[in-house]
Order: sequence, then C-alpha cells, then structure tokens
Amino acid sequence: MHSQDQPLVSIIICFLNEENFLGEAIKSVLEQDYENWELFLIDDGSSDNSTSIALDFEKKFKGKIHYRDHPDHKNKGLSASRNEGIRNSKGDLVAFLDADDIWLPMKLTEQVAIFKENPSIGLLAEASSYWYNWNDDRLDNVLIHVGANPDKIYDPPYLMFLLYPLGEGAAPCPSSLMAKRKAIEHVGYFEESFKREYALYEDQAFLSKIYLKESVYISSACNNMYRQREESIVKTVHSAGLYTKVRKYYLEWFQSYLHKNNIQNPQLDLMVKKALRPLKYPILYNSMNKILAKLKLFLKMGL
Repeated sequence: MHSQDQPLVSIIICFLNEENFLGEAIKSVLEQDYENWELFLIDDGSSDNSTSIALDFEKKFKGKIHYRDHPDHKNKGLSASRNEGIRNSKGDLVAFLDADDIWLPMKLTEQVAIFKENPSIGLLAEASSYWYNWNDDRLDNVLIHVGANPDKIYDPPYLMFLLYPLGEGAAPCPSSLMAKRKAIEHVGYFEESFKREYALYEDQAFLSKIYLKESVYISSACNNMYRQREESIVKTVHSAGLYTKVRKYYLEWFQSYLHKNNIQNPQLDLMVKKALRPLKYPILYNSMNKILAKLKLFLKMGL
C-alpha cells in the first residue's frame, strides 16, 4: 500500500555471520510504530546460523520480510548487498539498518514526517547513540550529532566541506539514514569496489556522491543505537594498521569521481590534494613539517 500519508519504506539489513545480533536488529524493525514498511534481509555469504535466523523471520512474516542472497551464496561485499536490497525493494523511501545495530520505535515515523515536510531533500541523516553499554552496564553511551548545525537543509556540495572524510565534522552512521529511491538512483547506488578492508569507507563513498548532487536534511533526533564492539570493521582496520591505505583508496577514488563527472570545484580539489599529500609522500611531508616547526620556533625566539 502506497499513500501520501504513509509511503512505503524499504528497509535494508545486510549481514555476514551476525547470528549474535541479527535477531535483535530485526525485532527493532518489527517494533516500529510506523506500519507501512518492507524489510529485505540480504545475506552476504554467511556460514553461521544467521542465514537460518533470517529465513525463519521471512517464513513467519511472509510478504513483509524478504530474504535474499547472492548467486551461489557468494560474499560480494556490503555495497553490493545494499544495492541488491535496493533493486529488489519497492518503496519510495529507503532506510538502512546495520545487522548489529537497532532502531528505537519512532525512527521511521519521525523520518517519514521530515520527508513530508521537506519534499526537496534526497537524504536525511540523524544523530546516533554510540552504544557502549549493550553488554556492560558500567559503560556510558555517547550521543554523537552529525557535524553540521541540525534541523536544516544543506544544498550540494556544502556538506563535503563540513563533514568527515574531508571536513572535521562527524559523519552520520548508516543506521541513521533514510533516502529517496530517486536520489539513490540519481547518484548511481553504492560503490561496489569498496570491499574487504575498503568497506570501512563504503558509506562515505555513497554519502560523498549524495552530498555532491542532492539536498540533505540533518536532524537533531536520535533513533538509532550504534553498537560498539571489537569485531567492528572500524576497529579491525585500525588494529591491522590499514587505515592509511583505506583512506588513500577513498581519496583517490573521490578524485577520480570528480574528474569523470566533470565536477569542477577548486575548493574541493584543494581539500582532496591536501588530504592526499601526507598519504602519498609521508617521508617528505613529515620532513617538511619538522622544518616548518623549527622555522617557527626560530622566528619566535628571534622576536
């Protein structure tokens, strides 16, 4: 059922061996007070019990919850799995929930209302609760707002200057997002080349394309819990010493994307080159910084 009052929202949960958390994520969708949704569970080649969990939910909620996997049960990566879910779904609005996160019951209701009030936007991003106490009550959760003034619309490409990975403001988490299907199609879906360790930046590649081409609403609300755990891709990439490699990959992809799409913005070009410099020429960059620091100290002492 599609209507102006309650448009269909397609929810995409992609998972790979998430048997410990997948059921909780799905239940948080079932507990939404917004009723007009469909849920696609995209299996990215799981070998644990999460496949059975997903199939059980599909069987119990026929027509509402749908299970999909890749041909031959292959692992194709998070972006390819998100795209599989989007292409199989039907909603005019699309929301993403990571398999180890959960939503609060008002998430869909509040975000659909914002889209109705702001028909020009292509994407909505809200704050996230960094969820530390999910298995330890002694820890405190931390509310992280998106790093731009909230409850307003940003036209392209303004958020590229404000938010990570080029700006200093905090980027939104995937589980906080809702997008128009037309906006996703307009920017060409998620970038499927961001696999393995590069999946750390798969959401940033997608968001970068959105920031360049669509208006975005930044909300002060928080209806998602972003689980903090040692097995997350953020922590595994950092602990393996791969962050510099992954960041360089993203920046070179973004530089190429600007060129291929004939997006000419001197400020963006300068920011990308500045971000790439220490990654491409680390020895030269560090040496120049040391020379500059000594020069500043010399000038200060001279004065």
